[in-house]
Amino acid sequence: MPPGALAQVLCHLPEMKHQDLLVGCNSFADAGVFRLREDLALVQTLDFFTPVVDDPYTFGQIAAANALSDVYAMGAEPRLVMNIVCYPSKKLGTAALAEILKGGADKVIEAGALIVGGHSVEDDEPKYGLSVTGIIHPDNLITNGGAKVDDSLVLTKPIGSGLVLTALKANLASAEEIAAAVKTMSVLNKNAALAMMEVGVSAATDITGFGLLGHARELALASGVALELSFGRVPLLPGALRAAGMGLVPGGAYANRDYVQLGLTVSGNAVGERELDVLCDPQTSGGLLISVPAAKENELLQNLAARGVTAAVIGQVTAGKAGEIKILA
Repeated sequence: MPPGALAQVLCHLPEMKHQDLLVGCNSFADAGVFRLREDLALVQTLDFFTPVVDDPYTFGQIAAANALSDVYAMGAEPRLVMNIVCYPSKKLGTAALAEILKGGADKVIEAGALIVGGHSVEDDEPKYGLSVTGIIHPDNLITNGGAKVDDSLVLTKPIGSGLVLTALKANLASAEEIAAAVKTMSVLNKNAALAMMEVGVSAATDITGFGLLGHARELALASGVALELSFGRVPLLPGALRAAGMGLVPGGAYANRDYVQLGLTVSGNAVGERELDVLCDPQTSGGLLISVPAAKENELLQNLAARGVTAAVIGQVTAGKAGEIKILA
């Protein structure tokens, strides 16, 4: 659902309050957090979606990696997982569903978590995802509300998966472009989370359906800061910019553009409509956007590299009206 429409729905819900509810739905957070005792908090999230690739096993892996990501974005450790399945078994049989669940299970095992059950319904269109429960010490919790002025902004995965998948549907994506997108979407954010926890960072969020700019805006709003991003420093998946240039833009990107338009400024002529479409492209199982003190920037990049995570510094946190984003070339 587009971020603007979702906000209109959620504003009608009663506010949930409790002395041990550390993070609830009245914030821009990635997951809910409830303190069980002084040294232990639960982190809970849920995510599922329709297939983004034809291969059922690969779809299961991507969906699981995506659902686990919210827990990693908060620095937590996933422990328990439940499957969420909508599937037309009477029409398609169960062989493909078994492969979807196998892909998800393998990714959950890689995360070090346990599948303890789930729920399924008969549906005309397949959908799959996970409900994930993680744990963390409350003092170690990372949210998207702690970014500080002069922090560096680090991105741990290239963006553009929505554009590449749209090109795939139009038979206009190369095998190499598809393979690169699938590989990126299938990677857990586990190592990126471990690296940032070792260093100590100000804030973090994962980049998914609202696109880089949408989630960056939420981080800026939650933190009461402005951001400055350099398009030329943002890592892109092969074929993403070409797809945007051909107009192969997923519908969610336009909703994301509407959401971030207020407070968005573009400096110079090097960033045009094509580039903004990439920055607003809805991601599936994207990377982490990390706000880290400038003095720790190199240490974070070194820790990420040591864990096999390719990352890039794409901008910085600045003083200004909360939620404002300036895009440089």
